[in-house]
Amino acid sequence: MSVFKDLTSLLRSDAQADQVVPPSGFTAQLTIFTAAAMAFLAVFALALSMASGRLATTWGDELARSSTLRITAPQAELPALTATAMRILESTAGVASARPLDAAEQQALLAPWFGTGLDLSNLPVPQLIEVIEADSGFDSAGLRLRLEAEVPGAVLDDHRQWRAPLVAAANRLRTVGWVSAVLLGLSVAAMVTLAANASLAANARVIAVLRLVGATDRYIAQAFIRRFTLRALGGAAGGTVLGMFVVRMLPAATDRAGFLTGLGFQGGEWLLPLTVPLLAAAAAFVATRLAAQRKLRELA
Repeated sequence: MSVFKDLTSLLRSDAQADQVVPPSGFTAQLTIFTAAAMAFLAVFALALSMASGRLATTWGDELARSSTLRITAPQAELPALTATAMRILESTAGVASARPLDAAEQQALLAPWFGTGLDLSNLPVPQLIEVIEADSGFDSAGLRLRLEAEVPGAVLDDHRQWRAPLVAAANRLRTVGWVSAVLLGLSVAAMVTLAANASLAANARVIAVLRLVGATDRYIAQAFIRRFTLRALGGAAGGTVLGMFVVRMLPAATDRAGFLTGLGFQGGEWLLPLTVPLLAAAAAFVATRLAAQRKLRELA
């Protein structure tokens, strides 16, 4: 019940109670600035978490349904072996599609290491075949045995050894984003606690006079709770707006640098940062309430 009364007091303006806490000064500026800075960083932490989640889903979906068949053989034998491999793949249950990569596509894959002017005809480059699974999937072990028997030099890579580390790394990044947001919230609470203690100590004489004229500790505590909660709310709101604006200005995702340019929110995710000021105010409310109760007992 006392917590509910403290919450409802935030919605009521009491000019006399507000005068208990100085409206300006070092503690006010510290509270507003720190709340704004933490909210700004929290927006980026949430953006990192959301982008990492999308990245994990994308990597998992794309790599889970695709496999690569590599055929290594003399150049004169590659066409016949490729035709045999395509016949096997087309008759394999669970294979949605399969297609050999042409010279231009294989050259594009090697371009990051050998440049764009590479002539593949002078190199013993294996033939790559892209295999896309159906929803039911295929028997990779059975397909490997059949390929070994009919297509010497064929190696089927189902990307499992690549998929798991990539998805795990993206999920860890998402966890880091959420942990960072929680730590930023705790930092706001710690800062407000210090600022509230400093303000209570600085107003010890005022508090003593208020007690002499009949003010209760609840009345005094509510004044501090309201002032510091509203300061945290206002500062966090400003930091959140600025953070959302900066995130919106970041480059959109591209195929060449998807994750580095895709940091941000999509669709309904833009509503998530709006909870940051409310969470900052809640952290300030709890921190100030505990600090006020403790400090008032010390000043009794």
